[in-house]
Amino acid sequence: MTARVSIQTEDFDLSTEVARLRVSDKGVGAVCSFIGTVRDRNDGKSVSTLELEHYPGMTEKSIEAMIDEAHRRFNILGARVIHRVGLLQPLDQIVLVAVTSAHRGQSFQACEFLMDYLKTQAPFWKKEQTPEGARWVDARVSDDAALARWGIEASNG
Repeated sequence: MTARVSIQTEDFDLSTEVARLRVSDKGVGAVCSFIGTVRDRNDGKSVSTLELEHYPGMTEKSIEAMIDEAHRRFNILGARVIHRVGLLQPLDQIVLVAVTSAHRGQSFQACEFLMDYLKTQAPFWKKEQTPEGARWVDARVSDDAALARWGIEASNG
């Protein structure tokens, strides 16, 4: 069985990950996936590289808990989250969220739920290289509306 959460430096392949998620589950009728990539701009500034850090163990545990919550909220069969860390370039893949279910609606909702969590609550920190030099930015983008939609209160951390 494939791990539900991977924090890694190496790239990932969507078709391989979806195949692993679907393997031998004949109940899967839908797969929804989201891939995030590194942009060359943030907050109106050019970004040449992005470096992500996390707290090993804590980050995985946090994401595992959110996958458990997705299983409670939605009728899904499986979920896989990969988040890359280390030094990344524009166009590099940075995150994958993939969800399986019997029907598409539950997969779409669970995928969006998990991505909103990753973007707003997961413990990642990033350093961007800009023309003005390096700057550390909390990778958790506050989006109170996205959190409120799921009944999650914003953390102040």
